[in-house]
Amino acid sequence: MDRVALRGLRARGHHGVFPEEREKGQTFVVDLALGLDTRPAAADDDLAKTVHYGIVAEEVVAVVEGEPVDLVETLAERIAAVCLGHEGVQEVEVCVHKPEAPITVPFDDVTVTITRSRA
Repeated sequence: MDRVALRGLRARGHHGVFPEEREKGQTFVVDLALGLDTRPAAADDDLAKTVHYGIVAEEVVAVVEGEPVDLVETLAERIAAVCLGHEGVQEVEVCVHKPEAPITVPFDDVTVTITRSRA
């Protein structure tokens, strides 16, 4: 299976279990790896036969900016569902970064990574 990857998609969301996370919001960063067969697109040099990563990026940002959820895990599931909604995408790995998580000790990042497939 081939991969089309998007790294570092940034959007402001209001996700989290604490009231201040819901009120103030924070930046979330999303990395995606879409699994699909790119051979038909390459053979015909045809965008319609692959995934349009620009559209996927816009849809993922809309999910992050959309309806708040408590858990990053839930956000990752919603993003995976959007990606799998594209014809030809058979699998997706979603990594959601929450670099501004409300943690009381020094840290670089918090991530949740999931892999989902049509099967």
